Amino acid sequence: MLLSLDLHDDRPLHEQAADAIRRAIAAGEVAPGDRLPPARDLAVAMQINANTVLRALRELRAEGLLEFRRGRGVTVLRRPDPGAALRQKLRDLLAEAGRHGFEPDDVVAWVRAETQQGRDDHGRAR
Repeated sequence: MLLSLDLHDDRPLHEQAADAIRRAIAAGEVAPGDRLPPARDLAVAMQINANTVLRALRELRAEGLLEFRRGRGVTVLRRPDPGAALRQKLRDLLAEAGRHGFEPDDVVAWVRAETQQGRDDHGRAR
């Protein structure tokens, strides 16, 4: 499971860590029933404190994605809904655009232009 955080992201590290794990689950890198690596190993992989990883894991447990079992570690219960993963990608895009000085309305205009271009090219939306 490849997990990385964006050092330029303004969000708290525990939110970024939760999003990285959520994306790994959504992408099928870890499936329902799989055990996650220990928090200490995840912390080393993401180059953050183990307590930060534990906070992210607790957040994902509260969402119903993970289960904590004494002696068995952390297990994936289910995949997040695909819409949630797409909304997260949209939030990431908006954050990246903001770091480059663009407003959300600029992104909306780009989406509209791309959608229109797809219709023009193919007679329907891509």
